[in-house]
Amino acid sequence: MGAQPPAQHSPLPLTPAASLRQLIDSLNREQRRTQELLASLGFALRSFTNLSRFLELVPLLTARLVDAEGSLLLSFRSDGSLWREQLHSSPPDRCAALLQQLTLLSDQDLDRQAGDEAMATRLDRLVRRHLGDVQLFGTSVVAKNRQRGRLYVFSADPQFSWSDVRRRHVQLVADQTAVAIENELLLEEMRRHQRLDQQVSIGGEIQAQLLPSRCPVIEGVELAARCRPAFQVGGDYYDFIPTRPDVSDRRRETGRWALVMGDVMGKGIPAGLLMTLLRGMLRAEVITGHSPDRILHDLNQLAQEDLAHSNRFVTLFYSDYDPVSRRLRFSNAAHNPPLLWRRQRHSVERLDAPGLLIGLQPDADYGCEQVQLEPGDVLLYYTDGVTEALGANGERFDEQRLMETLQSVSGSGATAQGILDRVFERLDRFIGPGRQLEDDASIVVLKVRDEVVLPPLPEPPPAAA
Repeated sequence: MGAQPPAQHSPLPLTPAASLRQLIDSLNREQRRTQELLASLGFALRSFTNLSRFLELVPLLTARLVDAEGSLLLSFRSDGSLWREQLHSSPPDRCAALLQQLTLLSDQDLDRQAGDEAMATRLDRLVRRHLGDVQLFGTSVVAKNRQRGRLYVFSADPQFSWSDVRRRHVQLVADQTAVAIENELLLEEMRRHQRLDQQVSIGGEIQAQLLPSRCPVIEGVELAARCRPAFQVGGDYYDFIPTRPDVSDRRRETGRWALVMGDVMGKGIPAGLLMTLLRGMLRAEVITGHSPDRILHDLNQLAQEDLAHSNRFVTLFYSDYDPVSRRLRFSNAAHNPPLLWRRQRHSVERLDAPGLLIGLQPDADYGCEQVQLEPGDVLLYYTDGVTEALGANGERFDEQRLMETLQSVSGSGATAQGILDRVFERLDRFIGPGRQLEDDASIVVLKVRDEVVLPPLPEPPPAAA
């Protein structure tokens, strides 16, 4: 007899318990795989400092997470427009033509002006038309109720279906992607503020270097000055310049002094740099000894080219004071006229003279006026940050309030420093607690000292007869 072939043993049917174990093992493996992919995405979100590297991973991990053919991520900028540098897909070849097409389309082509929903609908149509007959699911990448992008996942497998679990997984990835994009936008905003803070700090240093560290000693007068900076760096400038800097301190105290108040139109570092330039020019002009109108005329011509390139102009009030005669000569290049409180009349008047802004017209002429100061008179120079300050009710402090304040505090017999302090106190009350000036506010106070009047000597008794 021939050899008998080995018997064929058919597999034993699985028991219900064994089938259940296999199903549980399969589900456990699938769950571990899902957890590992989500953990990888979470690690990338925590670890990558480069947003582009993270966004490149999103389509790859999303497709693997739901066993799809591929995925596509379209990111939006903070203004809602398509972020063309952050368009990613997996596999890259499958969507290369679509990404190329999207980079060439304008925001108008994508219905950007119609809003987020219209733009999302437009993108959905473009993606579906390019991918053809696939199982497609798209969801928005949303952070803080703002649409930050669209995430698409697709599969050409006819057996593929979009279960609730797969949809939830894709939405989970979209939410993590939204966090990554939002964090990047917040970091960029923080960097922008840091750059602005640095500029403001530099501008503040420039401005501080422009202003005198202390008031000089001038025979017969008291001086007080202060610049109250706002959040932004402005172009406020005041100065005290001896017309004879080469003489001894005592002779300088009794010599003529230039008292200047100015403001560059504009803010920030450019304004500070321009005022630095003008300060040097002005100091060189002062030592010539020319009259105020001649000095402003020459300064205007010297600064013409620099101011024209910067598209800025300067207001400047220039005066010189002679302590011996108590005569103040002045010219004005469209600056706020200083206020003069007259002790004898108990009234306030404005000191003004005709003249254009520095840098406005090359051949501008300036008027020159003079006034005789008397003991007890108070002169207040200021910038428009004082009179333009806004109160809680939206009104401005204005010149009339400043005149009334000067009238009130000067009549009390306060010193120059006391007058300065009380004017700023009145300004602070007007603005309101916790509120900030919108522009720098600078004030210089000059008070002519009262003359000491000795009592008359008693008459001697008549001689005895």
